[in-house]
Amino acid sequence: MKIFQENIPFMEENKDSMPDKGKVSSGGSISIISTPIGNMKDITPRAIEALAQADIVAAEDTRRTSNLLSAHNLHKKLVSCHIYNEHKTVASLVASALSGQKVAFVSDAGTPCISDPGFLLVREALKNGIEPQIIPGVSALTFAVAASGLPVDKFSFYGFLPVKQGRRHKALLEIAAENKTVFIFESPFRMEKLLKEIAEVIGKDAKVAVIREATKLHEEILRGTAEELAQKTSGRNWKGECVVAIYPDVEKQETTEHIEDTE
Repeated sequence: MKIFQENIPFMEENKDSMPDKGKVSSGGSISIISTPIGNMKDITPRAIEALAQADIVAAEDTRRTSNLLSAHNLHKKLVSCHIYNEHKTVASLVASALSGQKVAFVSDAGTPCISDPGFLLVREALKNGIEPQIIPGVSALTFAVAASGLPVDKFSFYGFLPVKQGRRHKALLEIAAENKTVFIFESPFRMEKLLKEIAEVIGKDAKVAVIREATKLHEEILRGTAEELAQKTSGRNWKGECVVAIYPDVEKQETTEHIEDTE
């Protein structure tokens, strides 16, 4: 899986010098916790346990996390940690863990670090000898991988495409050159434009799946060629979170399916 993130310096780990997983000498810890993306029943027992044990819960959206905690009768100190203050907040969270406190981090929904805050906290924790505990769970990306109906023995993830036209067009050309399914996140306000761009830049016959409002009441999955979906949804008032899967190499897909059928 290829994930594009800009301006992220590479850091080498010295695993031999790392303490026990998720702990420092003072007993503090940092947990990166996946939370539901829609259906509240999708939270795991491990996630609830980690949140219950936390002294501090750092959240991308404190209002949303407060509702999640209340649903499980948990009352915790909440600290806001989002893309606009992450650089300042991370140092304080690491310091809290080093002082012996248990810190839990959640994004607004799904798994942190996947086109969401979390990477900086993980990086700084590692720099300070703390191995974060990763509490896995639901993710909009993995849901889309399973639901797309496209080949996913290997795939790429491009996150959100650039908004500026030049960089956006370049990213679409890169996707067109891929020999595997590509997943992207997109705002509902740009969905109609995106489907037209896929048809024009990647190809009208490119296979596309749109996964909208995954696990929620109005969950919807649309599948077809780029041209079919662009025509079918023209003028639609898109709502909700969307993940778009694109398989640009149609001829390769048909050849692979033929080989599998004859084996």
